[in-house]
Amino acid sequence: TKTIVKRGVTELVTPGVSYNDNIVQQKSNNYLASVLLEKGQVGISFLDISTGEFLVAQGSDSYIDKLLQGFQPREIILGKHQYKEFIEKFGNRYYTYTLDEWPYTGDYAWELLLKHFKVSSLKGYGIERMGLAQCAAGVALHYLNDTEHRQLQHISKISRIEEERYMWLDRFTIRNLELVSSNNEQAVTLADILDHTSTPMGARLLKRWILMPLKELEPIQARLELVSALLKDTALHEELIEELGNIGDLERLISKIGLQKANPRELLQLKRALHAVEAIRSLLLSKESEEKNSSANTQDLKNHKQALTQIATTLDSCDAIRDRIGQVLNPEAPVQLSKGKVIADGVDEELDRLRKIAYGGKDYLLEIQRREAEATGIPSLKIAFNNVFGYYLEVTNAHKDKVPSDWLRKQTLVNAERYITEELKTYEEQILGAEEKIMALEVRIFAELLKDVSKGIVPIQENAQQLSRLDVLSCFASLAKKNRYVRPVLDKSQTIDIKGGRHPVIEQQMPPGEDYITNDVFLDNDAQQIIIITGPNMSGKSAILRQTALVVLMAQIGSFVPATAANIGLVDKIFTRVGASDNLSSGESTFMVEMNETASIMNNLSSRSLILLDEIGRGTSTYDGISIAWAIAEYLHNHPTARAKTLFATHYHELNELTNTFPRVKNFNVSVKEVGNRVIFLRKLIPGGSEHSFGIHVARMAGMPPKLVQRAGEILKRLEQERTGGEQIKDSLKKVQKQAYQLQMFAIEDPVLEKIRDMLNNLDINSLTPVEALMKLDEIQRVLKN
Repeated sequence: TKTIVKRGVTELVTPGVSYNDNIVQQKSNNYLASVLLEKGQVGISFLDISTGEFLVAQGSDSYIDKLLQGFQPREIILGKHQYKEFIEKFGNRYYTYTLDEWPYTGDYAWELLLKHFKVSSLKGYGIERMGLAQCAAGVALHYLNDTEHRQLQHISKISRIEEERYMWLDRFTIRNLELVSSNNEQAVTLADILDHTSTPMGARLLKRWILMPLKELEPIQARLELVSALLKDTALHEELIEELGNIGDLERLISKIGLQKANPRELLQLKRALHAVEAIRSLLLSKESEEKNSSANTQDLKNHKQALTQIATTLDSCDAIRDRIGQVLNPEAPVQLSKGKVIADGVDEELDRLRKIAYGGKDYLLEIQRREAEATGIPSLKIAFNNVFGYYLEVTNAHKDKVPSDWLRKQTLVNAERYITEELKTYEEQILGAEEKIMALEVRIFAELLKDVSKGIVPIQENAQQLSRLDVLSCFASLAKKNRYVRPVLDKSQTIDIKGGRHPVIEQQMPPGEDYITNDVFLDNDAQQIIIITGPNMSGKSAILRQTALVVLMAQIGSFVPATAANIGLVDKIFTRVGASDNLSSGESTFMVEMNETASIMNNLSSRSLILLDEIGRGTSTYDGISIAWAIAEYLHNHPTARAKTLFATHYHELNELTNTFPRVKNFNVSVKEVGNRVIFLRKLIPGGSEHSFGIHVARMAGMPPKLVQRAGEILKRLEQERTGGEQIKDSLKKVQKQAYQLQMFAIEDPVLEKIRDMLNNLDINSLTPVEALMKLDEIQRVLKN
């Protein structure tokens, strides 16, 4: 502008309020969480301004803790007076921002929601009885307004996170199974292995599915059916992947349009995406997925066709929006509106006329130059432009005598003089005026186009939801084909029966040519409820525990699973107690962390729960640990209402005795083969308990000094020999220690003792007479006295 620039804050960027491609992660949501704590209940909302998702929930501290762990918000807002309570309950691992109290008072937040969604009641969204969640959601909208974000039509609905629909995964389980993240930066997560999606929005949905597996049979079967359909029709699947690649991030694209922040290139991408939507819709509707194979099940084919057409009928190619973008925008429009040539020819008569003047006028200037050169006889005459004088005629000093009298001199140079004419000035005004008017017109027409496209936000968002779902299921089909996954059979039984199960992450990291050792796991509530797994360190006990949970989880997100067969009765909760670390910042030891996690399991289990316990009690003394582990197994077996299916890996071989008292407890061990002093891990789960841990063999493999390993072996051997009936370990250790002191003199690096050792080593006992023996003993005594 030629006038004073009006300055002001146009937008505030915070960790949770951003849609810039350079800030938000492409394959992860960027949630702003709003929390309200009151009377033992917590209301929470999750809002992603970059996608328009708006979710709310209300419940106990543990439920909200689980949601925070799953959604991983980039920023949490809450009232100043609630900050201390929030830290006490949920820790300080989140970025938080505190607000004044007034947005939480009265009906302000509730009225803000009604105003935003233009409704008189929230009943239609199913959240009318969730007062705390409503308030949290309203405050989130208030925060967006405070950060200068007011074009929010892309936030078109608010949804309740239905707790009863999803499997319970507490934060310990999410961490222990390394589902989407890991404390070890080098670790590969389940999401890393499963993510073969074609779009960023598909990748985001996949993560949400992993953290929120379904526990209702019908929607799981619908997902599996579509994966089966795509697996059956390879040609359809390949075409679908190709078209999905043209979609891009439709979810964030339409949100930018809603925010009125989209650039011309992004609108052109929307047009391409809508063409791809039409292509996918036609593909799903017209493609006959019937198999030529006569052995194919007719009912299966019917189900497959229905699964495909069901998604196709929900897609809307939004022809009017697509055509409008095609008519208005130049197909080669630049990224920035200020670059010009954004609007196509023929859209606006005034724009076309001004372009003719602006761009045709420059051609006319060349015509003036040619005509004046001929009229004056100045062959070197040229027309040029600068910001001071505008357009001018430049004549060298050699020809300045030929300049007509009606030319007006504006500047004298060393070798030339510059002139303007009335005709030149008139055209200059027209050209410069036209360029300014062209820019203003293009800005106005583009703004109108953005506004028109914004009217189609809802159907385009619905497209994005369906396509991201299709993308994830297509990804599952690709994984099943590539990694030899099988379709699981899910039902409402109380049985988990996995044949030839594999760990989906570990098997992908095996060295070339090495096969993953598969294992069968059978659990039910009547015969084999608890499996005690013993075996050496590094033999694969933890892998068996984790792979069982991951197979169940993958089945309940609608994926095929790494096994030869899997029959899974729906699981409503997966609990894990795998590994532990000190929580020094909260003053908690390893054992305290372990007991906290175990207590959470014992207080929340159900008859459909799957529990994985790894080395319970190892953080305390041996007898304490055995006692706690025994009591836990007994409690799980004798629970009056919840016979939770349990895998219990332990080094306490004493727990093998449980099976003699409790009928639903069975012993298994991970087999090994001893060859001389070496141990070969066979990694196969077989019936029966193990009596050895082979810990000293593992120490040798880890590179411990040979003397140390040898000494550990001696102590172990003597302990095993000394221990009788009820003798305590400390008594056995005292005996071993006493023997060690008696034999220790030759181990001490002392010159005198070394000399005595050499004297004894050099003696020939067989030829030594009694007198010589006495003399030698006297000699040794003198060495000691000296």
